[in-house]
Parts: sequence; structure tokens; C-alpha cells
Amino acid sequence: MNTDYDLIISGGGMVGAMLACALGQTDLNIALLEGTPLERIRPNAELGYRVSAINRASQRIFAAVGAWESMVAWRVSPFRAMQVWDAAGSGEIRFDSADLGEPLLGWIIENRVIQAALLERAQQLPTVTLCCPAALESAEPLAGNGWRALLTDGCVLTTRLLVGADGAQSQVRQLAGIDTRGWDYDQQAVVANVRTAEPHQQTAWQRFLPAGPLAFLPLSDGRCSIVWSTAPEMADELLARDETGFAEALAAAFDQRLGAIVEVGPRSAFPLRLQHARAYVKPGLALIGDAAHVVHPLAGQGVNLGLLDAATLAEVILDALATGHDFSSIKTLRRYERRRKGDNLLMLGVMDGFKRLFGNTLPPVRLLRNLGLNLTDAIGPLKNGIARRAMGLDGDLPRLARAVG
Repeated sequence: MNTDYDLIISGGGMVGAMLACALGQTDLNIALLEGTPLERIRPNAELGYRVSAINRASQRIFAAVGAWESMVAWRVSPFRAMQVWDAAGSGEIRFDSADLGEPLLGWIIENRVIQAALLERAQQLPTVTLCCPAALESAEPLAGNGWRALLTDGCVLTTRLLVGADGAQSQVRQLAGIDTRGWDYDQQAVVANVRTAEPHQQTAWQRFLPAGPLAFLPLSDGRCSIVWSTAPEMADELLARDETGFAEALAAAFDQRLGAIVEVGPRSAFPLRLQHARAYVKPGLALIGDAAHVVHPLAGQGVNLGLLDAATLAEVILDALATGHDFSSIKTLRRYERRRKGDNLLMLGVMDGFKRLFGNTLPPVRLLRNLGLNLTDAIGPLKNGIARRAMGLDGDLPRLARAVG
């Protein structure tokens, strides 16, 4: 096994695997570390209950690196509309792809389908070595340039650039001594796949409750993936209920928009927080995805932000290679940080603001937010502009995320 690499990516999840695919056709020698065995990642007949809302920019990235066709061959679930309303008033807004002249708003895709397709593509690239199962144990900077990495299996690797794509508790970030800012939301997201009495109409539904938003996301087999953000004690109670009790509580919380809940799959929950790294880069080191930022899932933008990180970092590295510059230097890496940090901070702030706005029970605040929802819904250009930005059709997009032609 080779022990000297140009690039080591710690974390073969959706974001890390995408970066490997984006750079896998260069002359760079890349090691991709993934701790979960491949047989546990590969999709099976039953749909997983951890899903992501993939926007148009992310789909273009998947297509550009050669992984989209594999995702479609497994299963993807398009959605063409989004309906949002406030449980504490009459405010409601609907986004429809037809109003934008687009065929759809995005796709709901299982995380393991995305990850498996990207890892499958990475394995096809001659310059990528997939080390799986393998994870980073420790790392230290080398005297001249780069990093020495010790893996959990005892292997020692060296690299010019170490990339942390290893999630919110990033080992790479901690080893690099990069601090984070943020706070817990004192919420947990309860997730499950459910079947409703009425069809989901290829629509993503979201109701803002005082304790947190409840989303129903359409799946290809007619079911919905639910993400119910609520207080931890409520989450524990929901997980402890039998299927009938959970179905009744869910239907009531959702205002019976799709009728009764007639089938409930396995349930799980995970804590929610806001987190942002004070720096994304150091000499020979970069953070992408949740290692750099964690956002509230109420708008489903977390994975899309991470994929834009990876696509932007790939573009910066490719530009450095094309112009003969050191792709691992702090000067080069700060170009990536400058392009992504502002946009990520803006999204974190907007999502945090929405979470606090819709969790506020003061009557004047409730009145204003419901007026705001209805007013935005009535102003077509404003509503469509918001939708286009969320879909990844506008903004400072890396080359991989732009439309061809």
C-alpha cells in the first residue's frame, strides 16, 4: 500500500466522497478514508430513514463527477412543490416549480444512496485509493510541508493536504486546534418513513409548530420521510410510543394534511445545534461540510452547503494546478475559505433566525410572521427569487454546480 499522498480526505461520506470524485481525474494521488464498511453503506430494498433534500446545484455536481446515473438507478424522489404553513396562524406559502418554469424543485434521496454512488464512482478512478474501513487516529504537521496521519489500523500516511470531511465532531478540526462557535438548540429531530392515507403529490410539506418544524418529504414508493424537530423530552416520548400512538400524534401535529398515518417505519432521533468553525483552513489543511459548519435542518440546506464547499475546494485546487501554484499552500486554501465562509455564515444566520422566529409565541410576533408568509406568497418575483436561490440556480456557484451551456 502506498503511504505518501498528495491529498488525504478524512471522511468518505457524501461531501468527502464527492471531493475525491471531483479530483479523481487529475494526477493527484488521493487517499479517501471511510470508517464504515461498504456492505453497511450499500442500499438495500428498504428505504433508509436518513435522507437529504438535494437541490439543482447539487444534482449538477453529482452529474459532473459521474455519480448521478447510479443514484437514479437505485432510487431518487423528485419533488415539484413545497408547502409551508404556521400552526399558530393563517400564514402559508407555496413554492411550485411550474411558476419558475422548471420541471421540479429538487430531489429527496437517501443519504446511503448518495454515499454509495459516490464511493462506487471514486473506486473507478485510478488516482483514488479508498481505504475502507479506515479512520484517522491522529495527525501532526510535518516540519517542512504537509501532515503525517496515523490510521486506526496502525498505518502511517503522509500528505501535502489533509481535508477534514469527518462531520460535526471532526477529528481533523480538533487535531488542527480549530475552535468552533455555536450552541445547542435543545431540540432533537425525530426521523422515520411513514405512509399517509392521501398521496404526497410530489410535494415537500412543512408545518411550523411552537416546539419546532415538522416536515413530510415525498419518497418514490409513495411514503414520506418525516423530520420532526421538537424538545428532547417530547422526542423521547415519541420514540417510546407504539406505532398507533406515534401515528396519531404525528397526524395531529401535521394537521391531517395528508389524512391518517397508516404505516410507520423504524424511528430514530438526533440532536440539533448550530456550529461554525472559526477557520476553514490552515497550511496544508482544509475543512468541508459539517466539519466546518452545522446548520438547522429546517430548510434542508446542510448537505447542499457541504457539496458546494467540496466543489469550490476542488475548483481552487484545479486552478492552482493549472497555473503552477502550490495547491496546499495557505494562500491557495484561503481562496476557498473566502468564497465559502460568507455564504455559509449567511445561511446559518438565516436558518437560526427562522428557527427563533417561528418558535416565538408572543402574539405580535405571530401576527407579523403570518403576515410575512402571506405577503411573500403574494409577491411572485420575491417568492421566485427565494426559491431560485434555495434551488441552487442563482448565486456564486462553483463550475461543477453551474448549468452546462
